[in-house]
Amino acid sequence: MPRRVMQGIVVSDKMDKTVTVKVERRVMHSLYKKFIRRSKKYSAHDENNACKVGDMVSIRECRPISKNKCWEVLAKDA
Repeated sequence: MPRRVMQGIVVSDKMDKTVTVKVERRVMHSLYKKFIRRSKKYSAHDENNACKVGDMVSIRECRPISKNKCWEVLAKDA
């Protein structure tokens, strides 16, 4: 089964080997038919502590690493 890949912005890097990534998506409102933004935060594994706050990163689904962490950082995007 293919692993999901998402792009988002790092909002926290205070944990060791973990970053918090905010992923935004656009959904259409069911009644008003206007596009609205929805966001969700994911904890992602960053092995080398390379990511800093404000970086755009790609994250990929992986096996559960801890209670809340089942994503890993693939690459920093420009």
